[in-house]
Amino acid sequence: MEKYLINPNQKLSKINRDIYGCFSEHLGRCIYEGTYVGEDSPIPNVNGMRTDVVTALKDMGLPVLRWPGGCFADYYHWKDGIGKKENRKKMINTYWGGVVEDNSFGTHEFFELCKQIGCEAYVAGNLGSGTVQEMSEWVEYMTCDGLSPMAELRKENGQEKPWKVKYFGVGNENWGCGGFMRAEYYADLYKRYATYVRTYDPNNKPLKIACGASHEKYYWTEELMKEAGTLMDGLSYHYYTYLVDYDHKGVAKDFSDEEYYATMKNAYKIDELIQKHSEIMDKYDSQKRVAMIVDEWGSWYTAEEGTNSAFLYQQNTVRDALIAGLTLNVFNKHSDRVRMANLAQTVNVLQSVALTDGEEMVLTPTYYVFKMYKDHHDNTLLGSCITTKNIYEDGNLPQLIESASMKEDGTIVSTIVNTSMSENAEVHCQIEDFKVKEITAEIVTGDAHDYNDFDKKDVVKTCGFENFKKTEDGFTATLPPCSVVKFLIK
Repeated sequence: MEKYLINPNQKLSKINRDIYGCFSEHLGRCIYEGTYVGEDSPIPNVNGMRTDVVTALKDMGLPVLRWPGGCFADYYHWKDGIGKKENRKKMINTYWGGVVEDNSFGTHEFFELCKQIGCEAYVAGNLGSGTVQEMSEWVEYMTCDGLSPMAELRKENGQEKPWKVKYFGVGNENWGCGGFMRAEYYADLYKRYATYVRTYDPNNKPLKIACGASHEKYYWTEELMKEAGTLMDGLSYHYYTYLVDYDHKGVAKDFSDEEYYATMKNAYKIDELIQKHSEIMDKYDSQKRVAMIVDEWGSWYTAEEGTNSAFLYQQNTVRDALIAGLTLNVFNKHSDRVRMANLAQTVNVLQSVALTDGEEMVLTPTYYVFKMYKDHHDNTLLGSCITTKNIYEDGNLPQLIESASMKEDGTIVSTIVNTSMSENAEVHCQIEDFKVKEITAEIVTGDAHDYNDFDKKDVVKTCGFENFKKTEDGFTATLPPCSVVKFLIK
């Protein structure tokens, strides 16, 4: 039986609810058909936003949404997406599939979506192909409540008051699709562009997010922190889970046992990478003022057969629910530095929380993990550890991956992932200086290959979990293979 220790006396960092954010890009059917169908659509909507998707995201507790990209962000010119829709420019989305982008979803529509969901806005600015003036004017358009040309233009377009912009990204993946820049060059550009991301209201001051590294690009983190760390509020980080690498992504559904474990091992590697990038950030920011913003993460497989490969549509299995659970546990554990993150992406693209087909919507296994984990939002991380074995010979993959936090009312939230495809996990949890009165639990589980589809929507969902026994200072439990379990302990 594995020993699981939780120490309520060891109160660590705050788990910022924004860790549980999502990402929406003008890519495939993420926005068009996914969240936005237009005001005249027969699909139920409010001001063009799909009612079913908005309701699901509200119920999931989505705290922050990133838009408009991604690679698309450094190709996007915001003035193309304002004003009367019949007058908006049409263009070819050369990044994603060569389809027509009619700009019917623009700045006003994005903030309408955020309003309906009840989430914060994270806007990604165009540094790659845009000018300093263009970026500066967009911030003015969104946030200025005084006398200014862009504020007047916003009012002409029907929005009297400015919107709240919590986060503003100064470029995206500028080491790659955002311009293939050197770190030194981008650092100089960041300082220039960020200078003109002005604050028009101290109560509506966007946090400036610099383009950070992906995977093992440690030199990029080093250079950005050294040259521009004092001028940023956050540094982004991207990590995608592949079977092997970008050129060998694997498949979403028909994977072998070996492919399952290889993929899970790569998912868990994010723990090591966050630690190493954090150590570099600590050299220049020992007080951890600059947040690590993991604004793209998730599983990325070969697109489903029969779909446009550039639309990045993939199914979402129990394996992906486990990837979500273990990754969110890792983020919780690093919440002293990781203070915002965005799953890629929200609907119909990569590891999404929902899939749509016309009027139909399906919630994915990943959705249920996010909804289950919202009990961690804004809690205090507690010291915790669990004894567990490594179950993958060719790399580090613990069978059990956990995190624990405390709500303001003293309730302890514990989430545990059992990554084994075949073995139960016997767990004995002890909570120091804590007398247990009541425990409730939920689970997401199934065969690793199980998924929800339009003809079978409820194959994988959250269920009550009762295979545990309360003890005076904790519990014992038997966790089934391929499971994510949440305990609420009072």
